[in-house]
Amino acid sequence: MTHRVAVMAVSATPVGKIQTPEDAELHTLEHEVMAKLVVEAMRDSGMDKKDVDSLVFAMCRPYTRQKYFSTFMASYLQLPCHGTVMEALGNGMTGGIALEQATRDVESGRAKVALALGVNFESQTPSGEHMNSSMRTTGDVDFHTIFGVTPIAWYAMDAMRYIHEYGSSRRELANVAVKSRYHASLNPIAQYRKPITLDEVMAQREIVEPLGLYEVPPRGDGAVCAVLCREDIAKASGRPYALIKGRGFYHEGAHQISEVPNDMIAFKSIQVASGKAYEQAGVKAGDMDFAELYAPCTIVEVLASEAMGLCERGKGGKDAESGATTLGGRIPISTSGGLMSRGHPAYVTPLYILHEVFQQLVGRAGERQVKDARLGAMSSELGNYNAALVQVLEAVR
Repeated sequence: MTHRVAVMAVSATPVGKIQTPEDAELHTLEHEVMAKLVVEAMRDSGMDKKDVDSLVFAMCRPYTRQKYFSTFMASYLQLPCHGTVMEALGNGMTGGIALEQATRDVESGRAKVALALGVNFESQTPSGEHMNSSMRTTGDVDFHTIFGVTPIAWYAMDAMRYIHEYGSSRRELANVAVKSRYHASLNPIAQYRKPITLDEVMAQREIVEPLGLYEVPPRGDGAVCAVLCREDIAKASGRPYALIKGRGFYHEGAHQISEVPNDMIAFKSIQVASGKAYEQAGVKAGDMDFAELYAPCTIVEVLASEAMGLCERGKGGKDAESGATTLGGRIPISTSGGLMSRGHPAYVTPLYILHEVFQQLVGRAGERQVKDARLGAMSSELGNYNAALVQVLEAVR
């Protein structure tokens, strides 16, 4: 027997600098931050601690002090589990995989209640160490790494190709950054909340041509805990919840940028994954009231929104420019402020995405609330969207 899965609560820290420097007299420890969120999320969900059967963590960064983090946390929280205690790893998809595994545990009956959670500290880690780790995990060590090819470099290539194919421009794409910062200005947990203008975006120094400082994600720390349970338990609680209606995954068998010729800006993986999620949910792309996307750069939001059918191919930049993807527009995208402004603690970013989707669906998004939000889509990815995980969630109030 399979069960439908409800999200009952999602708690998150503000994104920013939480990690303490190596030479600090007192250190902020990941497990202490995580434990407080678990207590908060369980309280908000109305679930009982004794019903938690699974703890599925997004694996911590390699510089995390406490190793075997999941089993340590089971002990620290004094939570015996009959389902799963584990850590998931999948680079940018890490938090999404944690969510997927927790969903499967509840769906299969292995767990009445499951937590998908994680903490990501990286802000005080030296940039050289962080970049060395990033390049070796997200590129081919025989080719990409030795030439210093970074993830932002792939996305810059995407931007150049898109501009060439569709007559777009850096200025058109930069509207995504302005829109995202506006959304973040309404989000109390966002890392950067000061509104910016298009001219300010264009005036920033280039990181990788044609992407400038405000068009790429910052480094930051954060932690999230989501409480999932069987829908019958959610219904009995009398509380509003978000139902996971559809899920889709696809890996195109390539590692980041492949040597096999393809359409590098088609983002086939999210086309396929979102198609599966829509089909399982019994909906179409046009039924979405909003979407929260894993999009590290302006161009990635444009390409992912087009691949998911939220924007017409070649029109994603124009939609950002016209306001169609802004709050109040046809299809609000990344209402949290997205990775560029809400922040990007990479391994838990998909759980921050879930946090925003949940807030929207239960009507708790405050000034950035999408009116009458009923259906929302969310995504996570592996570099350059060579793999994608998409969920469609529905409001039940």
